[in-house]
Amino acid sequence: MSTRAPSQRKLAPLVRAGLIAGVLAAAVLYPVAALGGLVTLAGVDAIDDIPRDLRSAAPAQTSYLYASDGKTLLTTFYEEHRRYVPLAEMSPYVQQAIVAAEDSRFFEHGGIDPRGIARAFVANQQAGGVSQGASTLTMQYVRMALRDSAKTPQEVREATEQTAARKIREMRVAVDVEKKMTKAEILERYLNSAYFGHRAYGIFAASEIFFSKHPKDLTVVEGATLAGLVKAPSEYDPANSDRKAATDRRNWVIDRMAAMGYLTAAAAEQAKAEPIQLRLSSPPNDCTSLPKEYNSWGFFCDYVKAWWRSHPAFGDNPVEREDKLRRGGYRIVTSLDPTTQKIAEANVSGEESKYSPFAHGQVVIEPGTGRVKAMAVNRVYSLDQSQNGPHSDRSKRGRIKSNYPNTVAPLLGGGDLPGYQAGSTFKMFTLLAALEAGMPLSTEINSPYRVMTRYPGGGETSSCGGFWCPSNASGAMTGRHTMWSGFGKSVNTYFVQLEERVGADKAVRMAERLGLKWRTEVDKRQASPEKAKLWGAFTLGVSDVTPLEMANAYAAVAADGRYCEPLPVQSVTGPDGKAATWTNENGEVVDVAKPRCRQELDPDVARAATDAARCPVGDSPARGSCGGWSTADSVRGIVGRPVAGKTGTTDSTRSAWFVGYTPELAAASFLSDPDNPFNAVGDGQSEKPIHSVAKTLRDALKDKPERQFAPPSMDITR
Repeated sequence: MSTRAPSQRKLAPLVRAGLIAGVLAAAVLYPVAALGGLVTLAGVDAIDDIPRDLRSAAPAQTSYLYASDGKTLLTTFYEEHRRYVPLAEMSPYVQQAIVAAEDSRFFEHGGIDPRGIARAFVANQQAGGVSQGASTLTMQYVRMALRDSAKTPQEVREATEQTAARKIREMRVAVDVEKKMTKAEILERYLNSAYFGHRAYGIFAASEIFFSKHPKDLTVVEGATLAGLVKAPSEYDPANSDRKAATDRRNWVIDRMAAMGYLTAAAAEQAKAEPIQLRLSSPPNDCTSLPKEYNSWGFFCDYVKAWWRSHPAFGDNPVEREDKLRRGGYRIVTSLDPTTQKIAEANVSGEESKYSPFAHGQVVIEPGTGRVKAMAVNRVYSLDQSQNGPHSDRSKRGRIKSNYPNTVAPLLGGGDLPGYQAGSTFKMFTLLAALEAGMPLSTEINSPYRVMTRYPGGGETSSCGGFWCPSNASGAMTGRHTMWSGFGKSVNTYFVQLEERVGADKAVRMAERLGLKWRTEVDKRQASPEKAKLWGAFTLGVSDVTPLEMANAYAAVAADGRYCEPLPVQSVTGPDGKAATWTNENGEVVDVAKPRCRQELDPDVARAATDAARCPVGDSPARGSCGGWSTADSVRGIVGRPVAGKTGTTDSTRSAWFVGYTPELAAASFLSDPDNPFNAVGDGQSEKPIHSVAKTLRDALKDKPERQFAPPSMDITR
């Protein structure tokens, strides 16, 4: 556990970034006489505090985020864009050029260069100021390593301050480093740490940003150009500064290479005659920098970040964890399947829907693992809201921007938004609670158009003498129903009576067991142990929930009761190629990308719920009868294979939902106005979530073997 103050942990990345950009490679020169005191000064407290072995002081590295194929790059995360590469994967020209430019006696000295110090001292005395530095490559590496390993603003300042004490510390540590590391190791670490300007940290980033190539492919001219940048990145930047200054500096480096025997005179002259030819590239950073063709994947990217910030494997708090993401050099292969994502996008998007206040979104999850396969919504992932449409709440127009078409709000879940009321999709939790309590699928209840319950009424609810009196959506639902027909026709009066028998608190707790969280003060209060028993309206879906949660809850039913936490990754590996791990609550060291699952429901209970859930979608249950009609009977024909699910609408059709699943995939889709929950989507649009899920399941499973649902036992059906 870190003992650093939270304020220090938060400030360190900002201070570090600011100082790195402003500190030059050349150090302030001190007299040659200072060398004589090094041995004596080696024992002072300031030096004793410096780590003797800097092998573990790895510089910050960029983290890469890929789709599930491990090839499609979504974006990168970095504080300093850098990727560590071994010396063997660097062009010999850039190695030679950096030695020629920064430390021509690198392979001769033992960490400090007395001749260089003497030369610089004379030059500076003559100039009346600092015109030359005396830092060797090893000393420069020490400075960068101490800076990169800094954890607090104070440590950053101590590593970069322009003082005699810091200079002497560098010299002492450089001597130690030379005893413990080979010249090749020092050169490799130096080239991976140096700042080349233009947001390029390390030779990999410099090669990519300036020339769009790998370091191993750098030519003499390119290597000399990059080596010339280290002394003064801004002054010699060929992309932003005077190209002549950059060319002159490059030519000076080439002359130094020739003087050291790395190049013949003829080769040097030929190289100097070539112009600097840049092929600039700008590496993406964060979720708002996804390539245009993957823009809508930004919502999933944002969910990955939220998952990362919540995971204890990456730090003690969200700030430390995000710092780890931006500096840790991880290779993150996500669970996002490009094919399923494109299918889901096609089914929720359209030019007409992008400019609608109603968000139509969909989340697809794999039962049995919790891996999120797609997150799509009819929005553009962008911070720019300048051209967004008018707010649907007239009282807020001119004061608050609307969410369409551009937004970065986590509309699909994984963030801090409460979600949307999901209507009758919540009947699944009452159904499961009743089955778990021993009530069979054949449980028959007389269900009139309206029923008086023992739950308190009032407010906006229908009230009969102070008691809650809910009614059905249609008089055609009146009659005796079983769980099959009650679920298939979404009979409110059946389910509120079933809820009374099992207890509303049992339905609430079932929802919690399957991953639902309460984010509004109203929901938190109603879900409390004191109130839950009286929350009769819960079964009708009056609580806010996200499509991520609903897709995952139904995925647990599809997986025969095996609940898995939502998971956006397939693998997370560090720069050493090893999987990222953490110690779980049981003291076990596990892979962070391993699904976290538990058998939450008896398999027979889950199978019975699925049997009933085949009724709403026009499928045939294994044991009972659906009663002749259903609320989404077109789904079975569209999907073309065994399927289950549930529709859901709220009062006045303010929002519309559908959650559907097969043994392979579970998908939840919603239609609602995130800006104004009172803006009704209307009955005319309530079919959209049904069709979008059905088409996604159909197309995502195309050419896949058809799998059957396991039937429930006779004991739980009769």
